[in-house]
Amino acid sequence: MANPVIQSGKTATKSNWSVLLGAAFIMATSAIGPGFLTQTAVFTDTYRANFAFAILASIVIDIGAQLNVWRVITMSRMRGQDVANKVFPGLGYFIAFLIVLGGLAFNIGNIAGAGMGLNVLFGITEQTGAIISCIIALAIFASKEAGVAMDVVAKVLGGLMIVLTAYVMLVANPPYAAAAVSSILPADYGILMLPMITLVGGTVGGYITFAGGHRLLDAGIVGHENLKEVNKSSITGIVITGIMRVILFLAVLGVVSGGAILAKANPPASAFQHAAGQMGYKFFGVVLWAAAITSVVGAAYTSVSFMRSFSKFIDKNNSYVIMAFIVISTLVFVTVGKPVMVLILAGSLNGLILPITLGAMLLASRNKKIVGDYQHPTWMIVFGILAVAITAYAGATSLQGMAALWK
Repeated sequence: MANPVIQSGKTATKSNWSVLLGAAFIMATSAIGPGFLTQTAVFTDTYRANFAFAILASIVIDIGAQLNVWRVITMSRMRGQDVANKVFPGLGYFIAFLIVLGGLAFNIGNIAGAGMGLNVLFGITEQTGAIISCIIALAIFASKEAGVAMDVVAKVLGGLMIVLTAYVMLVANPPYAAAAVSSILPADYGILMLPMITLVGGTVGGYITFAGGHRLLDAGIVGHENLKEVNKSSITGIVITGIMRVILFLAVLGVVSGGAILAKANPPASAFQHAAGQMGYKFFGVVLWAAAITSVVGAAYTSVSFMRSFSKFIDKNNSYVIMAFIVISTLVFVTVGKPVMVLILAGSLNGLILPITLGAMLLASRNKKIVGDYQHPTWMIVFGILAVAITAYAGATSLQGMAALWK
């Protein structure tokens, strides 16, 4: 078995800020996929301004969950599956299985979303668009500096998504004051539990929260000397995701508050088109493709990173295995079509994965054999326990919630 421990550590300098920001964007853009866009539009249409509370509450929980995971990974200098195996022998293999299965299922949906995005932009078939997107993703990992290429793509496309969606938000002219008030004082807290736990699972569930943490590990940004930088990168990732969620929410809120009815077949595309006409529809094509292709990259990279410790061959040929993962995802979509039921199953798995992985991280955080002399703050453990409880509940109810979302 390959050595799971990353021995080297780099003191964060200006030259490493690109990696730190890249890790944040890789995590954020992994979360911002086709499902993210649809989910946000549907929930906004259903709960209107009250959905702001679910967004704000989920961001707070997400920060607590992700800080726990990234700190333990970088302080222990081990990938998530190796930490889990140290906590309970065999647990890491089980988690890796769930992560890879869920990542593959979601990646089929991500490559489908990329094909849909190019269909909106250029009128080509979704299958052709998926194949083109697959080739672009393969080119990233074929680069000698695949990590750097991945960072750049995540930052550029992540920024582009935010800018285009912000334009649609401004055109839609949403009720900002009502949204601000509802973020603290919604009309009904009870009805917002399902959307809140769904957002948490979609942001830090499954492979997503490990995407940036493993990127920092691979770049050698580990150890006490980099703790502050790890914290900043971790929080930045959640903030970027939160910004995209908020501006998309406000854009859709502006549209539905004006009396528009969203098309059930594609709610976010309908919102963009209502707000900014045909140009808005094309903007949605760009946003959808950018969200999908970055999620393809993030899901493939992180899923394969969960197998690297278990095989010298995979560790040595990491980029090639990632490329194979992307090709398999594309072939399934092109030959079978959009796997709605697979996506529903993957959503259910996501609700089950986070409480297991985060629970293992919390146990590891106080194990000196794993984290050495690192002192994990008690308040982070409290945050982590809260996230575990919420996502465990989500795991028990996510199948019904995802089924309702995709109807």
